[in-house]
Amino acid sequence: MQNFIKRLSSSQIIILGFAGVILLGSLLLMLPLSTADGRGAPFADALFTATSAVCVTGLVVHDTATYWSVFGQTVIILLIQTGGMGVVTVALALYSISGKRISLKQRSTMQESISAHKLDGIVGMTGFIIRMCLIFELAGAALLCPVFIPQLGLLRGIGYSLFHSISAFCNAGFDLMGINGEYSSVTAYVANPLLNLVIMALIITGGIGFLTWDDIRTNKLRFRRYQLQSKVAITVSLLLIFIPAIYFFFFELGDMALPSRFWASLFQSVTTRTAGFNTVDLTLFSECGVFIMIMLMLVGGSPGSTAGGMKTTTLAVILANAVCVFRHRDSARFFGRRVSEDTVRSAATILAMYLVLFVAGALIISRVENLPLVSCLFETASAIGTVGLTLGLTPELGQLSRAILIFLMYMGRVGGLTLIFAATAPSQGVSARYPQGKLTVG
Repeated sequence: MQNFIKRLSSSQIIILGFAGVILLGSLLLMLPLSTADGRGAPFADALFTATSAVCVTGLVVHDTATYWSVFGQTVIILLIQTGGMGVVTVALALYSISGKRISLKQRSTMQESISAHKLDGIVGMTGFIIRMCLIFELAGAALLCPVFIPQLGLLRGIGYSLFHSISAFCNAGFDLMGINGEYSSVTAYVANPLLNLVIMALIITGGIGFLTWDDIRTNKLRFRRYQLQSKVAITVSLLLIFIPAIYFFFFELGDMALPSRFWASLFQSVTTRTAGFNTVDLTLFSECGVFIMIMLMLVGGSPGSTAGGMKTTTLAVILANAVCVFRHRDSARFFGRRVSEDTVRSAATILAMYLVLFVAGALIISRVENLPLVSCLFETASAIGTVGLTLGLTPELGQLSRAILIFLMYMGRVGGLTLIFAATAPSQGVSARYPQGKLTVG
């Protein structure tokens, strides 16, 4: 077994690690004690739920609060925690706790898993990530207790607080609010400032990226000293929060009272970028509002975070490269730094992959299920962006359509390039190059 693992590349270890945890979670959710009725879940339903949990998506085929037992809900939140922190991060943490030495291959895998720029200090970074995750999640749970304990009692209120804190920080979107109505998410708390602020803070913190945390820890609020990735991630994240929130406030939620309208606009802008909670009925949005949410879901969070999507930095590089062409510059640039051609090519490849996969998946689902294309685009964007928001289609889909969503969730979490690198052998270098040809684009 050890020899087999040694022959695997870092990319292959990552995708097999996620697949293994998903399979284990599926088997646990099939147990009779995992469901409220004591019958156990069918394999297809268990697989969908486990994939959604490990890939921190939040799409479900059964209401989490009413269908699953306490044991089943515990399995789901553990899968979310593992998927959010990263299978490799959790595995290496357990390996380190056991007293074993972390090999160079394991360090390299960890570096790729969290999108770190260098191998040096990667073990210390792993410990930092785990500590920060626990601190944020416990703090979030403590702040949510005043919301849930008066409604549910002490023990159940603490359990609900911890579940939703982990789910929000890991950008998963699973909730136990089915007690207020199946698939209702947190719509009952649309005007609750405390819940809105805590959930949004957890989503943003989890989705900003582990390397950005490290920058903030090292350089405090001295933004100029941050690494380029942190500067771009923070800047793009702020723009993608406030610009859509302004649109939602003025054009989508005009029928709501002013306080509820404010919180709903801001919350929906934050959660759409891979968290999956919602405080308003999404079917009430216009097609323009739905399209904006689709775009936000595709972008997702930042590299090396608990969030999915094609990432904020990818969008930034694509736009910067467009500006570079418009202004006849030789390269894309941010904050006085040039972006390499390899980075631009990778960003273009990721964008193309996401667009092809989410559109192709929606076209198939729309044809098979005879559903409106825009609604299907919303579901596939939610899946590949590992968001979890839905217009109500997912529980009603057939097995083929669910299989497509499972594939998209998996692709969105492990990363398209990771899968490609795992499936293809690295180039050993070339001794000759094809002659260059002229090609006009645009």
